[in-house]
Amino acid sequence: MAEELRAAGRSTTQERASLQEERFIDWSALTSISFAGTQMVIIVGLAVVIIAAIELLVRAFQIPSYVFPKPSEIGAALVTNFPTLAPHLLVTLRELVIGYLIGASIGIVLAAIITQFPFVEKIVTPYILILVTTPMMALVPLLILRFGFGQTPRVIAVALAVGPMVMINSATGFRRTDAAKLALARVYGASTLQIFTKVRFPLALPMIVVGLMVGGIFGLLTAVGAEMVGGGTGLGNRLVYYSSLARTASFFAVIIIIAAIGIALYVLFYFVGKKWASWQD
Repeated sequence: MAEELRAAGRSTTQERASLQEERFIDWSALTSISFAGTQMVIIVGLAVVIIAAIELLVRAFQIPSYVFPKPSEIGAALVTNFPTLAPHLLVTLRELVIGYLIGASIGIVLAAIITQFPFVEKIVTPYILILVTTPMMALVPLLILRFGFGQTPRVIAVALAVGPMVMINSATGFRRTDAAKLALARVYGASTLQIFTKVRFPLALPMIVVGLMVGGIFGLLTAVGAEMVGGGTGLGNRLVYYSSLARTASFFAVIIIIAAIGIALYVLFYFVGKKWASWQD
């Protein structure tokens, strides 16, 4: 038993050294960024300066609105068109939420399975790589042919975009579990299920949260792109509509809404990470 613990300790030391070498690709830092009050003031102030500078430059060079609208025109279009855009916003959010829940659930389950059964990983990994490297927009026309022009093909596209991101990050977190803790749990007679729920899952939470955040952003981009390819409603459809009419201010207003959703997703998972996954820091 002592030999097993010593071997686990040596393995843990090697894993930590490997993690130090790979730190530059550790996406878990995305949920550990903190902003002080002074930094927030600087960020907001810089944004105000940039917007004001753009406003002055556009006015000074008399750039036509259909080429590049003034920020004031974009703000006015956002306020004026928001009642019209609200139903399309709800459609996009509904597609995102449904597809996200499906994809994230499947991703976490697959991550748990492949870390417990290595032979399953050898079977599933090639298909996951295909999904990761294939643009979901290329699949939307095929999904439309099969499921029609409703929300179903867009929800499926979102799920296919979210699932691999969540699975890859979650599996990485499950594999990084401290070997000494696993050995100690086995010494105390913990079952495989108990080890997973009491040791692996809590220690993998930082990477799981990162996977959920990255998956959410990928899902948002996929939902908007799918609406642009084939959809009668949604924010992506509004982008195509306004661009076809050269209503550039309204076009940028929709982009601001989409960006706000992405920022909201990041802030949500930032606080989730601080609440549930920061205890390891």
